[in-house]
Amino acid sequence: MTDLSPPPGAQGVLPSTPALDEESPFATMMSLYDEAAAHLGVAPSNYAIMRKPDRETTVAVPVQLDDGTWTVFDGYRVQHNAGLGPFIGPMRLSPTLKIDELRALAAWMTWKCALLNIPLGGAAGGIRVNPKRRSHDEIERAVRRYTAGLLDVLGPDRDILTPDVGMDPEMMAWVMDTVSTHERHTVSGVVTGKPTELGGTSMSREAVAIGLEVVLRLAIETYRLDSDPLRIHIQGIGQVGGTLARLLHGKGHRITGLADVTGALFDANGLDVPAVLDWAGHSGTLEGAPGKHAWITNEELFHERCEVLFPCAVPNAIHSRNAPDVQAKLIIEGAHGPVSARADRILHERGVPVVPDILANAGGVLADYFEWVQNRQGLAWIEPVVRKRLARFMTEAWTAVTKVQMRHGVRMRMAANMLAVGRVARADQSRGIYA
Repeated sequence: MTDLSPPPGAQGVLPSTPALDEESPFATMMSLYDEAAAHLGVAPSNYAIMRKPDRETTVAVPVQLDDGTWTVFDGYRVQHNAGLGPFIGPMRLSPTLKIDELRALAAWMTWKCALLNIPLGGAAGGIRVNPKRRSHDEIERAVRRYTAGLLDVLGPDRDILTPDVGMDPEMMAWVMDTVSTHERHTVSGVVTGKPTELGGTSMSREAVAIGLEVVLRLAIETYRLDSDPLRIHIQGIGQVGGTLARLLHGKGHRITGLADVTGALFDANGLDVPAVLDWAGHSGTLEGAPGKHAWITNEELFHERCEVLFPCAVPNAIHSRNAPDVQAKLIIEGAHGPVSARADRILHERGVPVVPDILANAGGVLADYFEWVQNRQGLAWIEPVVRKRLARFMTEAWTAVTKVQMRHGVRMRMAANMLAVGRVARADQSRGIYA
């Protein structure tokens, strides 16, 4: 059994993250792990085990193209840590897929599952292919061949694939069907994000936004945001930002700023959210939306006063150059890594709390977990049950993180990582090392 307490003289001997670009969300994630492990006094042996993936698999993905020629794509699956349970994590299709990013994503999933206290470990993978430049049939052949190459490591009790960049419910169904065909029975629990008729969970598309709304309610109480209604800015109008805007508007909050890639709408009296989102749905952009609002840049929106800012679009939207001018009283991360490492420290020094993505946007991971559980039960939950259980998990995670934050006197991002790393370390210690 490995002892988690640091050996005599071990303080300060943990290796540190190499001097990577700290504006990269992936480098930021690894540096946060290093810092959390140091705060917890994790023994060097356990530190090394948790930092390195358990397994990395590379597969060749030969595909016959529509013109009759053949090409071979590269496929990967990184499985980070199974201390808490089977692996789960994203599958993506991207022409710029990098193994280092998959390693970081897999670790990210490990910490997020641990933070939510769900019995799963992290994984990530995908195919290096541009889905926009390949036909529907070519993508199907690639996805099925990739799946066939990983049959020995996939399964409801081994590794569950979740949808990510470039994937959709139909593609997840292809994965499920390929595994099921080889197993000679339906294996619905091998993937999440499936169509509902194949065992997909209700509210999977809205789960991140619902989780963000739960976090907002908890944050209002914790940080005593007494403005009624709150002034809220949301960057991003996609599945997360757009859904969140409609949800919060329907609950009576004042959405004073809404931004997409082209610019931002601002109205101190509140935007007509349904109208501007309907406009964007038809035109593809917020620009030109009808109403008495100003059209400004994303940067200018950050300079407008509000109680809460939700960056739900891109990594590093808030960075070291604009963080000093952000006028929000609270930032809740809806995207992955929207606040850079440098910006996070600047905001902390300014007294602007940031609810980190590992906690704030965890509704998506919970939806994946719920779908996996329902598939194993053979019982579909009704919508009120999904909402109630999602709120319960988010609330329990929030409470646990704030307790760590108060106990150690650290910012919320570090508290969340400390809680997650500590849970995985204890699980690894309890299981021991088989050799």
